[in-house]
Amino acid sequence: MLAAPPDAVFFDLDGTLADTAPDLASATNRLLVEEGREPLPLAKLRPHVSHGATGMLRAAFSIEPGTDAHAHYSRRFLTHYEQALCVSTQLFDGMEKVLQSLEAHGIKWGIVTNKRQRYTLPLMAALQLDTRASCIISGDSAPRPKPAPDTLLLACAQAGVAPSSSVYVGDDLRDIQAARAAGMPAIAAAYGYLGETVPVEQWGADAIIANPLQLLQTLALGVIDSSS
Repeated sequence: MLAAPPDAVFFDLDGTLADTAPDLASATNRLLVEEGREPLPLAKLRPHVSHGATGMLRAAFSIEPGTDAHAHYSRRFLTHYEQALCVSTQLFDGMEKVLQSLEAHGIKWGIVTNKRQRYTLPLMAALQLDTRASCIISGDSAPRPKPAPDTLLLACAQAGVAPSSSVYVGDDLRDIQAARAAGMPAIAAAYGYLGETVPVEQWGADAIIANPLQLLQTLALGVIDSSS
């Protein structure tokens, strides 16, 4: 538990704020079917979601960035995803109550993701969160995405808060690394995709939460009754 509530809480998007895996998996499977291959179960693709198109193409086609094949499949994958990026995507259970609690306590919250703005902004609008967030920072909003600190520092600047009085919540090792580089406390979301070989307990986070509502306990905040 932190000693005092922060001035702002920033969330990673995929695997932390929202469960985007079903729609990313659907885009991947449409591409596989186009190639005459069998679709893959969500359970096989889910751990790769935090790494976006690169992770999905690696899981489905065993191809790596920097190749002609990757560029070709990436364009097609992103076209499929853009056409249906919020069909099955939804906030993780309890996350809406977390956001309500932050807002009720006057704590700013925002998004810092490596997802490109082209996909981040429409998704946040579809989730009806775009007007509630104090900032929405994408991977192409700053010179360097996570694990560099650039996007987190930009989020602090836009929200008008200091990194040391903010918190970042993410489900990937690079999220914790970015927070450390920015001088910001970090919380690991163990309910997310965890697409890493390094166990979450070894990431060096200040706290680990098993579900979104545990964040309120970690921040010493009460759960706000959504009916009140």
